[in-house]
Amino acid sequence: MNFILSRPGHFRTSFSDAIIPSVESENSSCGCIVAVFCVISQRIGQTIVIENRGGTGGTIGTAAVATAEPDGYTLMINASAHSAAPAACPHLSYDAAKDFAAIAVFGVVPNVMTIAPSKGIKSVRALVERGKQGGLTYASAGIGSATHWAAERFLRAAGFKATHVPFRGGPEALTEVVAGRVDFCCLGISSSIGLIRGGQLLSLAVSTMRRSPALPEVPTTTEAGFPDSDYTFWNGLLAPAKTPRPIIDRLHNEVVYALTQPIVQAKFAPQGVDPLPLGPKEFDAMIAKEIGSNIELAKAAGSKFN
Repeated sequence: MNFILSRPGHFRTSFSDAIIPSVESENSSCGCIVAVFCVISQRIGQTIVIENRGGTGGTIGTAAVATAEPDGYTLMINASAHSAAPAACPHLSYDAAKDFAAIAVFGVVPNVMTIAPSKGIKSVRALVERGKQGGLTYASAGIGSATHWAAERFLRAAGFKATHVPFRGGPEALTEVVAGRVDFCCLGISSSIGLIRGGQLLSLAVSTMRRSPALPEVPTTTEAGFPDSDYTFWNGLLAPAKTPRPIIDRLHNEVVYALTQPIVQAKFAPQGVDPLPLGPKEFDAMIAKEIGSNIELAKAAGSKFN
């Protein structure tokens, strides 16, 4: 799913008059993002419209932003799928690192490794022991998605293989894991937490470097004894690459301010979204590093894409 923030009519004013983002995004936490831009809209005195621009795993809308005028009026809300795409789509029409300028991270959402209680596996170590016997399957939200690479990163660190069963989105993947038709998955906490709290899924670990406040009793995969198994799932704001630095910095400051507001934090907390305070250049560097890591994972997993 992608979103574009735009103004009716798409007319232009100078940066000194106002910054009105026109954003395209891949983000499942739409209510959280709306809250952020409601605050920004009030501060800059302009209406911001969110327009969905989906298709081909988000790459159609992303390509549109890559070639947009770098004037601060066309921006992109995206997620870890942005840095995951080059590993699955080697022939993208855009460069996921060089054609964009990162602005700010809205937050990180831990991927949670979950399994049906009926499987009788109650810890990460038990899953690994079972996996080394062969025959396990794991679900993802799609081939080449961040949920795919999160699982592959863990499998590589744990030293066993499992059969990938991709679905058309997170809800379908979770349905199959709950039913026991697929063994486990590593999906975002906001998608999984209701099923975990309802007892339909057992949470084995989270993928982030530290525990999630939403599931404080659940260890990280690193704590469970598997170094280099972490995978950060982020949501953030980007712009076309040549957007002037003063615009990038102003937008960064507006997002940072919005994230401190109680109305925004009240939306983020139930979704398990944790802050990740990075400056624009640090965010750029993180994306570039993730792209390389995901490509390496795809090669190590023997994944073949057209």
